[in-house]
Amino acid sequence: MQKFHSIFTLSGVYLPTANLSMRIRNMYYKVILFTSLFIFNAYAATSYTVMAPLLVEDRDTFRLQLAEAKAIGVDSVSVDVWWGLVEAKADQAFNWGYYDSIFADITQAGLKVVPIMSFHQCGGNIGDDCDIPIPGWIWQHYQDKGLTEQDLQYKSEYGNYSVETVSLWADTYVVSEYKEFIQAFSEHFAHLTDFIAEVNISMGAAGELRYPSYNTHDGKLAGYPTRGSFQAYSSLAVKDFQQTMQAKYGEISKLNSSWHTTYTSFDQLKPPFDGNEFIAIGSYRRTAYGRDFIEWYHQSLMAHGRRMLDAAHDGLNSSFDSIPVGYKVPGIHWKIGTNDITARSAELAAGLIHSDWPYSESNGYGYNNIVALAKHLEGQNRHVVLHFTALEMDDNPTHPSYSYAKTLVGWLGGEAKKQGVEIKGENALAQGVWHARGWQNIEEALTNHHYSGLTILRITEVTVDTLGRKKLENIIKTIE
Repeated sequence: MQKFHSIFTLSGVYLPTANLSMRIRNMYYKVILFTSLFIFNAYAATSYTVMAPLLVEDRDTFRLQLAEAKAIGVDSVSVDVWWGLVEAKADQAFNWGYYDSIFADITQAGLKVVPIMSFHQCGGNIGDDCDIPIPGWIWQHYQDKGLTEQDLQYKSEYGNYSVETVSLWADTYVVSEYKEFIQAFSEHFAHLTDFIAEVNISMGAAGELRYPSYNTHDGKLAGYPTRGSFQAYSSLAVKDFQQTMQAKYGEISKLNSSWHTTYTSFDQLKPPFDGNEFIAIGSYRRTAYGRDFIEWYHQSLMAHGRRMLDAAHDGLNSSFDSIPVGYKVPGIHWKIGTNDITARSAELAAGLIHSDWPYSESNGYGYNNIVALAKHLEGQNRHVVLHFTALEMDDNPTHPSYSYAKTLVGWLGGEAKKQGVEIKGENALAQGVWHARGWQNIEEALTNHHYSGLTILRITEVTVDTLGRKKLENIIKTIE
């Protein structure tokens, strides 16, 4: 009897491959995978999720809200699983008691859970109403390796340090901690996999894949709607920049020839001394140094995203094999509409877009790399979902924001479709769904821009608020 080997595709079909040559088989796999992804994206039912409170303090009220959400037609509830709450006391000292209770409330209401592995602090971002720092022990955890607390933190161009997350330039040390946390989570909740719709991975500030470029550690110097601030000034970041440039150029003379400089050593290289001038005179685009810096800064974030996806995939035990992993990209919509050289500078400081200017449909308006990240785990048969914010917002390309939020939603949706990536969206601000226009924009994104799911910030906006309940229920009924 002939023995066949098979592959499993997302369309649920097993295909014999024993008699195919290696080249034909590889081509066959790619065609089937592409077809399967197309079928998945084109015909999968739209999913609807609501966010739980950052920390549930009144479980009786929460249960009533869950029942209301279920009645509307909501599928699942996303829940921040705070690293700083579960592993607060010491390394490997996990306390899952709070989540045992909250997950039980959700599943008993007939809803699924979307846990977010939240490796950032709760507090300091818009809408935050709790104070849960990341585990305090992490800052002293690597002293035996010669690393200080500030070495592990993001340092901005203004000299300020962020404690919201550990810097990505410390990933060599800290990613193992993330992986251990995910392993512990998947072992503890393996019995709930039938009730887990997706596992989201926090990758940076506010749980998003970005640098903390407009966060509170820089105060008004870099908040909305400014260009933000670069976050590449810690000792580990500077060292990585120097090493990356040395790997690219090999010899300092070749770098000098490209940059028109007179350095004698790669150790002399630094990020921009004056970020405002670097942007204002267009050095980031018009000089080889500027393009190299922006590309390194962006690619460092992309590499961090890949490491976090690997940590998620490797950390989740086998009972989670069929459960998708998700990551979130923020809608940095301001400073897109300026008509000068500073356009797109807020996105540059957040690390979202690359140096391959000009931005156009051909390169996803700068977002092709961050969308392609969703395909990183394709070879391991792990489905990855991209989440994007700002679905409720309009364009407002006037002073002071120069915002193209609605346009940005379309750009990301179009690029995701082009790459065969599943994309879901959410509203950026709770007040964004307090009016009919916000809901109209959400419906347009789901209908016209390839978004296959919606997450609402937060559950109260569609259970307590009458307009939100009515609008979401209508969307669920009309969009399959």
